[in-house]
Amino acid sequence: MKIFDEIESEVQSYARAFPRVFHKAQDEFLYDEEGNRYLDFLAGAGTLNYGHNNPRFKERLLDYISEDGVTHGLDLHTRAKGQFLETFSNTILKPRGMNYVVQFTGPTGTNAVEAALKIARNVTGQQNIVTFTNGFHGVSLGALAVTGNAHHRDAAGVALNGAHRAPYDGYLGEGVDTTAYLDKLFADSSSGINSPAAVIVETVQGEGGINVASFEWLRNLQAVCKKHDVLLIVDDIQAGCGRTGNFFSFEAAGIEPDIITLSKSLSGYGLPFAVVLMKPELDQWKPGEHNGTFRGNNLAFVTAKAAIDHYWVNDQFSRDIKRKGEYITERLDAIVEKYGEGHFATRGRGMFHGINCVSGELSNAITQRAFKQGLIIETSGADDQVVKFLCPLTIADENLERGIDIVEQAIREVCAGETSIPRETSYFDEELVVNG
Repeated sequence: MKIFDEIESEVQSYARAFPRVFHKAQDEFLYDEEGNRYLDFLAGAGTLNYGHNNPRFKERLLDYISEDGVTHGLDLHTRAKGQFLETFSNTILKPRGMNYVVQFTGPTGTNAVEAALKIARNVTGQQNIVTFTNGFHGVSLGALAVTGNAHHRDAAGVALNGAHRAPYDGYLGEGVDTTAYLDKLFADSSSGINSPAAVIVETVQGEGGINVASFEWLRNLQAVCKKHDVLLIVDDIQAGCGRTGNFFSFEAAGIEPDIITLSKSLSGYGLPFAVVLMKPELDQWKPGEHNGTFRGNNLAFVTAKAAIDHYWVNDQFSRDIKRKGEYITERLDAIVEKYGEGHFATRGRGMFHGINCVSGELSNAITQRAFKQGLIIETSGADDQVVKFLCPLTIADENLERGIDIVEQAIREVCAGETSIPRETSYFDEELVVNG
């Protein structure tokens, strides 16, 4: 650990919560240098939906490397890119009746958001973007301007302009349709919101605290955008790629965004990869107008294609995600009912869930106890008050159950005011199912 303390920047965050040196990972497990095994309910903050080193993808990747396949190609046409585009179009887009142009951006989610905001502004000739309370879209300046979190915004060092904030679904309490408020603002020339270029929204706000927009609210939001000729951008970077049950998180709502951003689990293997999907009439870029040295990650093309080929050719994987999601819901609801006493509440959709605690102090105590028992799980929300369940979608049922058991034990101990975890009940003593 000495080298990290000596020369790594203070900006590190996950390493503070989980102070171990990890060196190996497989499926839903991480291993540290001492040989301890941890169940991973963090999953690269949603980047590892298919687990660590998925053997189905690894084989394709190793074959590609051994054949001296193109690793870096800028935006040149390569076989790997062409094969990914064909697979993505034929397996993901066309069966859903989706007609979109695919733009390869820089490999991070925040760069995809930057590109989406830029093209919306360029096409409409408008500058302002409407975003929502507790939204998170990245930490580069354009994406940060439409992000709500004060901790991240305060680090910008400059004024963050070009965004109007609106209340997300449920922000003003149950029964208040905040899209009606937005409709009124757009219709009123004295509201202070000039005709915006776009609205950007997450169907489930991950970093914002697992806030879930209802399908009705999403449909109403799309109707308001169409009524006022405002583009609708869905940021599906964390909620997409199967996390809520379908490949896209907005599918169940029946909406059709003008622009979609994808990243995180798109590569399937944890490799950096991001795209913007836009309606063909919006593709008005001039050549090289939004570029980047790493906008063509060919290794990610290979593993992304493998992920789609294996998991998305039919609805079996989707049905399995929904089944596991129902189990998570039942377990978390039972835990809250048993230990809640007004302190906890559940929220989420599919395999994207959280337990909302009364404070960040309480949620941190729970996650730290869980870590001592061999479970890596993070928090989210404005005050880090939500224990965030983000395990791989491919997790074995037995290990999903075991992970939730650990969280329940941590909650029970925190509620009882216990200060230590007995070694005889340590997670490391128990046998785990290795998901082959």
